[in-house]
Amino acid sequence: MIVEKFPDRMLTLKGKDYLYFGGTGYLGLATHPEFQDFLISAFKNWGTFYGSSRNSNIKLSIYKKFESYFAAQIGAEATLTVSSGTLAGRLIIDFLAKRNPVFFHYPKTHPAILAKNSLPLFINGQLNPRLTTDTNEEIVITTDAILGLEVEPVSFSFLDLINKNKEITLVVDESHSLGVVGKNGNGIFNNIKHKKLSNKIMVSSLGKALSLSGGIIGGSQNFIKNLVDESMFVSSSAANPAYLEAYCKASKIFETQRRKLAYNLNYISDRLNNNSTIKFDKRYPVLYSEDEYIYNKLFEEGIIITSFKYPTYKNRMNRIVITANHTEDDLDKLIKILNIKE
Repeated sequence: MIVEKFPDRMLTLKGKDYLYFGGTGYLGLATHPEFQDFLISAFKNWGTFYGSSRNSNIKLSIYKKFESYFAAQIGAEATLTVSSGTLAGRLIIDFLAKRNPVFFHYPKTHPAILAKNSLPLFINGQLNPRLTTDTNEEIVITTDAILGLEVEPVSFSFLDLINKNKEITLVVDESHSLGVVGKNGNGIFNNIKHKKLSNKIMVSSLGKALSLSGGIIGGSQNFIKNLVDESMFVSSSAANPAYLEAYCKASKIFETQRRKLAYNLNYISDRLNNNSTIKFDKRYPVLYSEDEYIYNKLFEEGIIITSFKYPTYKNRMNRIVITANHTEDDLDKLIKILNIKE
């Protein structure tokens, strides 16, 4: 489906208007007039893009300003911005691989943080036996904060079962949790506390709920300092500075949009009937349906959702996305269809 305008709560397809419950713009910022004004003003100051290396002799002040501000928000010692979430993931994995650790991945981990020759964290529903041996070794565990087709953050209780002789680095992808999960939308990074963890790293796209161009990495001061000298970082263009400045100025807008989103999610929770084919939690703005016919059902009623084949899933992923911009009338139409029993 090709559209000629950004799909907010509505989109037009072949001359017909549809309600749109898809995408990843959970806070509805991409079309927010005041946020756009901040961005336009930032473009005038920083230009439309800055293609130079961050390690160049000329350095833009907004990068350190944003990174310090964001680190304080998520509870990290330091953060580092790059041009995309995927680049952020690859930069981390390639850097960690130099130490030759054993990589493990949670089921359905995003490809950006999936290391070559990574081992499954679980085998037949049980923790990989290698993690319970008393061999002294460095391991890296990668996972999404919230897995696709799930609506709650990953449980890290499996850490209790790992042998104490393992030196554990945990890498968490917060692309779909940042901005909407946790206190003030700050994600789950700061709440991950376990005595067996030697190091924890956050990686995320900024292009989901926050509607910013770029990616971000969070971790210890020492870890971030070492990444700055990596050849991939040195040779890459930086994140767009205008978006970073707009974010720093728009805290009240983000707060207002989070409140609107929370209202919409509570509205649905109060009215949606229990349905074994739908996963929903009012703390997360996505409904997942295991009904393979859900896309066509909604399309026939004038609603379009996200539906596509994802690399790490066997079947198509059907995501019904709620944003801060949806109205009660929009939600009522969706709820009415979902509440119909076949």
